[in-house]
Amino acid sequence: MNRARTVAATKMEPLVGITMSFEGDTHRLRHAYVEAVARAGALPVLVPSLEGAGLATELAERLDALVITGGPAIVDGLVGELPADIAVTDPLRAVSDRRTAQAFIDRDKPILGICYGMQLLNALDGGTIYADVEKQVDGALAHSPKRGAKDHPIEIRENTHLFSTLGTQAATVNTRHLQAVATVGSSFRVSATSPDGVIEAIETDNGHRMGVQFHPERMAMIAVFDALVSRARS
Repeated sequence: MNRARTVAATKMEPLVGITMSFEGDTHRLRHAYVEAVARAGALPVLVPSLEGAGLATELAERLDALVITGGPAIVDGLVGELPADIAVTDPLRAVSDRRTAQAFIDRDKPILGICYGMQLLNALDGGTIYADVEKQVDGALAHSPKRGAKDHPIEIRENTHLFSTLGTQAATVNTRHLQAVATVGSSFRVSATSPDGVIEAIETDNGHRMGVQFHPERMAMIAVFDALVSRARS
């Protein structure tokens, strides 16, 4: 009887897809993403780069939420030229991520975009992306460790879902990006910025789509994943 109850409870846990990197014919994923989703109370489902729009649709039908992980350069909505120290995303992953994200958007299912994932969500919504934020924004700080960047503070705007999630207007976050959001897509609003004005988080009015420029899976910021899983349950 106890075993039956355990199985039944497990089957009720939300299924949260996690996209994977794709380089040299190999999929990779940091375990921290899987651990964060599991700690938040969901069943992690690894989402590889897929060929065919039908598979993306099937995923969106079966899964309850999606995490779009970090990755190389976004070329959708690009402003400027990419620097030499960032690679373009493999075409298979780029196409697959766009299809999968759009399938979840069409069904208004929760999505958390992290770094590359945030930029992708913004670009899909008509926003633009700086190719190299440090060169294109006056006074921009270094935002990549390869250029000497370190953790920095962010200001979280009140009356946003991110503020409700973290319960604070200030946080210190990691930074691992060369690109950044230039103009925000029509469905999004800015929810956090860094001291130099670079956009650090965006969200839709209903909070079903949230993007963060930092990597919460590498920090003690499980609340971001808790919020995603809570939305997935509903």
